[in-house]
Amino acid sequence: MSKKQFNYTIEPWVTTKERVEYTTNIFKVLTRDMKIESEDHSATFSIVAAPDWINVIALTDENEIVLVEQYRYGIEKPTLELPGGMVDEGEHPRETSIRELKEETGFEGTDIINLGKVSSNPAMLTNYTHTYLIKGCRKITDQNLDGNERINVHVTPLQDFLDLVADGQVHHSLVVAAVAKYLLFGER
Repeated sequence: MSKKQFNYTIEPWVTTKERVEYTTNIFKVLTRDMKIESEDHSATFSIVAAPDWINVIALTDENEIVLVEQYRYGIEKPTLELPGGMVDEGEHPRETSIRELKEETGFEGTDIINLGKVSSNPAMLTNYTHTYLIKGCRKITDQNLDGNERINVHVTPLQDFLDLVADGQVHHSLVVAAVAKYLLFGER
């Protein structure tokens, strides 16, 4: 990986005031008053403060990938995704990747590699999504889902999954970002 750093040149906005407008069981909606000091220009933005998330690229020794199929309420359709979830307070993302893989799929692996993180949606979200590659995965137990989770587990050849991403059948942006991280990792 390149150690070269990009030098940002744009003037940053400065937060002058922040208020919590609404709190849910997962995130907070904030109103953030911000200013560009050189222009004496101010504006108010809506921000969603959310915990970090993780995605797991779980590979078996046969080069198959463990996937989860679940219904997504936002688009009101099922999706095919990587196992993943929220990082609990005080939990390291690596621990979350192990826990979520086991809870959602019943699989566990032997070799855990951090592929990095992406901004989940920096225009309005405060969090990052971390991607972990877990190799040597095998089913060791039953799923341990929470009350609202309904997840079907699929194990498929990695190349078949990559083909589904390439043709748009897998379209969750954070899953696609995780695939990019994985492919770039393989190029190093």
